[in-house]
Amino acid sequence: MSTKVYIPRDTTALAMGADRLAAEIAAEAAKRGEAIEIIRNGSRGMFWLEPLIEVETANGRIAYGPVETQDIDNLFEQSFLTGETSHPLCQGLTEEIPYFKRQQRLTFARAGITDPVSLQDYQAHDGFKGLLKALSLSGQTIVDEVKASGLRGRGGAAFPTGIKWQTVLDASPTDGDQKYIVCNADEGDSGTFADRMVMEADPFMLIEGMTIAGLAVGADQGYIYLRSEYPVAHQILNEAIAKAEAAGFLGEDIQGSGKTFHLEVRLGAKAYICGEETSLLESLEGKRGMVRAKPPLPAIVGLFGQPTIVNNVLSLAAIPYILAEGGQAYADYGMGRSLGTLPFQLAGNIKRGGLIEMAFGVTLRELLEDFGGGTFSGRPMRAVQVGGPLCAYMPESQWDTPMDYESFQAVGAGLGHGGIVVFDDTVDMAEQARFSMEFCVAESCGKCTPCRIGSTRGVEVIDRIRNDENRAANMELLEDLCETMIDGSLCAMGGMTPFPVQSAVKHFPEDFNQPAISSKGGA
Repeated sequence: MSTKVYIPRDTTALAMGADRLAAEIAAEAAKRGEAIEIIRNGSRGMFWLEPLIEVETANGRIAYGPVETQDIDNLFEQSFLTGETSHPLCQGLTEEIPYFKRQQRLTFARAGITDPVSLQDYQAHDGFKGLLKALSLSGQTIVDEVKASGLRGRGGAAFPTGIKWQTVLDASPTDGDQKYIVCNADEGDSGTFADRMVMEADPFMLIEGMTIAGLAVGADQGYIYLRSEYPVAHQILNEAIAKAEAAGFLGEDIQGSGKTFHLEVRLGAKAYICGEETSLLESLEGKRGMVRAKPPLPAIVGLFGQPTIVNNVLSLAAIPYILAEGGQAYADYGMGRSLGTLPFQLAGNIKRGGLIEMAFGVTLRELLEDFGGGTFSGRPMRAVQVGGPLCAYMPESQWDTPMDYESFQAVGAGLGHGGIVVFDDTVDMAEQARFSMEFCVAESCGKCTPCRIGSTRGVEVIDRIRNDENRAANMELLEDLCETMIDGSLCAMGGMTPFPVQSAVKHFPEDFNQPAISSKGGA
């Protein structure tokens, strides 16, 4: 009887040499006459341990990591295939690793457990349970369950998902009866990788969520708008879609229900602005990705002018659990108006980077210290940016803030997509403020003047401040410029770019009162 050995196939593990590791473990096992079955699973999200190898035993999976090719001989010599726990790389039972054990995994319940493209694995772990239930329900009943869950958009805007779906359900198409489901998988915020992990570790969950959305609002066509920098996710998604179609979970007459939903992947073109839903729709239609004026909303006039649901990967990935277990089961997690769970992503200068799915309400400090273990450099943490490059830098005085939308809004910060980037005490916050404006210069679609010109002027003003040129007047000018961008920009690209700048000025003023030091970094 062969021993099952799990080696991740997601982008992070591959970058750390997982393919070569799998090949050499297979070769070493053959040389030693050991019968093994290598299963390429998704990542558990404990990236500091990648490549993380798991061996199936009678007591559960035993984890070893991070494993490098030079460790293979020694692992075999110390009988790792039997689950021997004395090896220095042994982490014990995977489910008992503290970083993993403390999590509340709903969306990522299967991540790292299953073969991402195995329909049998997916169904054995409650896959398609929500879809099969949805096939027997009316569109309104499905929408009501989503409303009851309290799910809000996980892409950053936090708009109630059920309200968006209700709008599309009630909308009348302008041409025939066509409506669309569009998944925004153009994950571009700094420090974020949860969308990628869904697509690489559990693609059928996204497929199921989008199909349920189609059933809910009467749409028979869906598109996943995927960032082109995710080639592994692209390959896995296409393979999973083909298998779902072959098994009757996609396409015509889904599971004999007479209902239809088709799904395709479309690649973006490395434009951050296409993470904004209207720019995404323009790009999907074959046009240059530029922001549309709203109203009309995409829910009413969306893709090709038709009513369209545009949801983030994590929003759609939460749907199978909600339909399978009921909206209230999801709403039982979280706090206040922030219900359910959010996959937080630890990155930057952090000792234990990775994904942590928790109910809303855990504090930022808990994530940084209890999970992250402090900085990778070993130096004190100084600033943390939560929510991507358009959100505020948070000083230590704010790290006890509960991770929920309203609490973060109250301190002038944002959760965004859940990305957390850590900086140690060597960071130059004036340089970080400059980066925020420079990022907008590079990524603006150019449609509106406050964003296009304001960000360019912002870089120039910050450079003058850092060069001690009439500092007081330029600090005042920078604040005026920020307010103009906030009030006058067409979309969040220009409207939110000032947030990190203003937070840096407010919480780290000393960095704007000294000459630039080009060698500083800290992330």
